[in-house]
Amino acid sequence: MTEEGPTPAASPSLWERDEEVAAVERAIDILRADRSSSGSLLVFRGEAGLGKTALLTETRRIAEARGCTVWSARGGETLRSVPFNVVRQLLQPALVSLMPEEAREYLGDWYDIAGPALGVADPGERQADPQGVCDGLVAAVRRLARRDWPLVLVIDDAHWADQETLRWLAAFAERLDDLSVLLVVARRPGDVTGESARHLDAVSAAAGGPVTTLSALTPDATAGLTRATLGAHADAPFCREVWAVTGGNPYETVELLAKVQDSELEPVEAQACELRALNRSARGGGLVARLEGLGIEATRFAWAAAILGTGISVGLVAKLATMGRDDAVRCAELLRNARILTEPDPAVVPADDGDLEFVHPLIATAVYNSIPDALRTAMHGIAAQVVADSGLGAAMASRHLLQVHPDDDEELVEQLREAAREHVAVGAPDAARRCLERALREPPRPETHARVLYELGCATLLTAPAVTVDHLQSALAMPGLDGAERIEAVFRLSQALLHNDQLEDAVRTVEAEAARLGPGPAQLRLRAVQYMWEGIHAGETSSPGRSERLAELAATCAGRDNSERALLILRGFDAMTHGENAEIVVELSDRALVNGRLAPGLGWTDTEWGLEILMMLASSYTYTDRLDRAESMFTEALRTYESAGWSGGHLALAHAFLGFAHRRRGRLREAESTLRESLRIAERVGRGLPLYWSATCNLVDTLLARGHVDEAWEVAEQYGFAPPYPSTIVLPDPQSVRGRLLLAVGRTQDAVNELEAAEKAANARSHLNPVMAPWALDLARALATTDPVRAAQLASDARRRAERFGTDTAIGEALRCAAALETGQRAVRLLSQAVTYLESSPCQYEHAAARVEYGIAARSVAEINRGLALARSCGADGLVAQARDVLETGRGLR
Repeated sequence: MTEEGPTPAASPSLWERDEEVAAVERAIDILRADRSSSGSLLVFRGEAGLGKTALLTETRRIAEARGCTVWSARGGETLRSVPFNVVRQLLQPALVSLMPEEAREYLGDWYDIAGPALGVADPGERQADPQGVCDGLVAAVRRLARRDWPLVLVIDDAHWADQETLRWLAAFAERLDDLSVLLVVARRPGDVTGESARHLDAVSAAAGGPVTTLSALTPDATAGLTRATLGAHADAPFCREVWAVTGGNPYETVELLAKVQDSELEPVEAQACELRALNRSARGGGLVARLEGLGIEATRFAWAAAILGTGISVGLVAKLATMGRDDAVRCAELLRNARILTEPDPAVVPADDGDLEFVHPLIATAVYNSIPDALRTAMHGIAAQVVADSGLGAAMASRHLLQVHPDDDEELVEQLREAAREHVAVGAPDAARRCLERALREPPRPETHARVLYELGCATLLTAPAVTVDHLQSALAMPGLDGAERIEAVFRLSQALLHNDQLEDAVRTVEAEAARLGPGPAQLRLRAVQYMWEGIHAGETSSPGRSERLAELAATCAGRDNSERALLILRGFDAMTHGENAEIVVELSDRALVNGRLAPGLGWTDTEWGLEILMMLASSYTYTDRLDRAESMFTEALRTYESAGWSGGHLALAHAFLGFAHRRRGRLREAESTLRESLRIAERVGRGLPLYWSATCNLVDTLLARGHVDEAWEVAEQYGFAPPYPSTIVLPDPQSVRGRLLLAVGRTQDAVNELEAAEKAANARSHLNPVMAPWALDLARALATTDPVRAAQLASDARRRAERFGTDTAIGEALRCAAALETGQRAVRLLSQAVTYLESSPCQYEHAAARVEYGIAARSVAEINRGLALARSCGADGLVAQARDVLETGRGLR
């Protein structure tokens, strides 16, 4: 067999990599051919030493030779706890070339969101949302990529990348279709678990084809490489032994052949027995023994370099190894000559990232593991101080502090708390969690222990509510949290219980704390929070007389502070759900505003109250036909979250409720688009949460209004829109929407069962608003033929409740329902009245439906056409089809 070797310019580690190199060349040629072409992704997977780094180096060489810009980065085994480490490396070539004002211009609205994570902007005052930061980084790379086309991004050792980078990488890989970039990733199989493994799997899936797995060299390729290195006189038995000793591992083969050259061993069969001993000296214990042979100072230098892991400069290593500059320079030269350290490639590593790096990650790992445990721990402690003294900040020093043994050191606790605050500020709560968990093991002093637990609970609130509950309950059970700090901890605990679907526990938590306090602002706030959680509970657990007590308390409120404003909002929402007169609801809601706007401290990103109270306010406006105010609030929420970079659950809810407002207005196309975006974001956050139900329920409701019944059913099936329902209120009522869906697909008895369950749940909570919980209208229609007496009673009760509530929409919809149970002129008169009310309503879909139904009942072409025009403007395709069918038939029309 012919021994094939790499091109002369390439590394010896590229033997038998022709197919992989060809794939790289094809991808680069496609990238260069058209600026508008889709991006592509290559993933190379292989065990340590199989040539992944060499393949990526060749990728860089080919790309640069063909006029591409190349940015590269590399994960590090000891650097996985440093958030955004790899993505910062990747973007440094672009960032260092920009002046601050240029960076702001290129990153645009994402500058303040992604800038802190990239180290080019100071963190803002608000806690950064991890998902928002991730999206900001995706947007940042996309914008910079357009400037630097054709761009190749190269990431080596992705299995050792920090979790924040992997989250960005997975999101970026999924969005390559509309960005002309080549992304090349190399990783080992395994070596990663949990969230990081999930993100890496997502990257591989985004490649759109099988991941390329690198194999070891064949015996023929090993023989070719041996002869290319040692000379053509290397005989076949010697070459076979090289392959047997190294297993065809390219890195080990190259290192072994270098040792053969250094020892001047003849490459013949008689000397082949020496190869195993030489190979042992190049790895593991043999490498350590060889390092020790260079002397204690060189060993100490190598240890210090392994502790640093990155940014290895002679000066920093000298400080860490406590040696003079001249000795450090001499040791560095010894280690370079021994092929343990080398000078980094300036094309890959920025000039300010150190003078040295390990020749291979296998060597770095072996050296690091060879450090005696106690000494390694002590060196990490010194490294933390060296890093801090270098002005790199507590966050950069924290990776070393995490390795220090607990020793009742209060200063270390404070350093870790400061590092956690820095991590949270840039959108890395998991890194903050690691710091605070380590601080607890120190342990903190009794007077600070509760505060550390509280900070840990706040750091995990967005990602692990169950863990947050444990931490905050522990913090509140010990001394140390007093006054406003304790009230805030109780509120955060109740939020975590809510997010963990323990709403009843959330209610009882704030109720118990409020009872412990005397009258005053703190107690008033907790009472308001209790009423808020009870107000959104979908179960039957609200305390007896709750609405009456809330009404009495709200009657004393003039909106003097945010606690009073919150109580006014809660009273208005409670009145709306109970179907009290809409004017009362609006009056209460208006009193909670300041000059028609949200009060300071009650904004969408303010954490003192959370978003739930504002969603309740805007929902009250929605159902009282003040859709202009509701839509303005939901639009403001969306704009605020986008500008703040909050692109997780908050943004999903903002889209869901804006879609809800569009649906109520009759803008069904806009509603569908907005709700699909809400569902996309909600999918990233996680299924089963209340925000997920809001997106799904509203989308199903909108598709039914559009007449897209099959699509509505597909969405329900795909996203689990079926019992059991969440413990929080979802608007519109999911049981009512589910019942309407079942009616639409012809499952009438199932629909009746679902709507009767909705009736029972609504009555238990006294939710008598026929617009918010419209089960009665659909149930009356479903029973019209099988139980007309009950259907008539349902319609009558719904009309009475609608007239009590008093909005045009409520009354018009009740009249439409009553007309559906009648025939002849009675039906015509009722529909005529429904049209009169609904043409004054802001809900255009309902108006269109009433017009079409009235036109059909009255056999009026003019009225049907008016309804048809309205239906078209709404995007109500089902109504359009119904009107057209009647017009085309034409029988009996006038």
